[in-house]
Amino acid sequence: MFEDAPNAVQQAATSSDSSLKVGLVAIGAGLAAIGCLGTGIGQGFAAGKAAEAVGRNPEAVSKIRTMLILGDGIAETAAIYAFVIAILILFVLK
Repeated sequence: MFEDAPNAVQQAATSSDSSLKVGLVAIGAGLAAIGCLGTGIGQGFAAGKAAEAVGRNPEAVSKIRTMLILGDGIAETAAIYAFVIAILILFVLK
């Protein structure tokens, strides 16, 4: 009866390590994807402030638009990096 106990324990340890790795990979990918959430909030805030600035000074719409597009491009780059890292964590580290 107790002769198979070491094999059973080893099997359980191997399977739990695998499930632990999958769980940690999923948590890591989720944490990397949080970068996309922050970027979305920042872009919304920037667009709101740009609309407010255009409302106060309509003559400066071209300068405001240029700065908004530049800022959104930089913020979107961070979101793309976070998304790529999340995808790499999910599919490469599995």
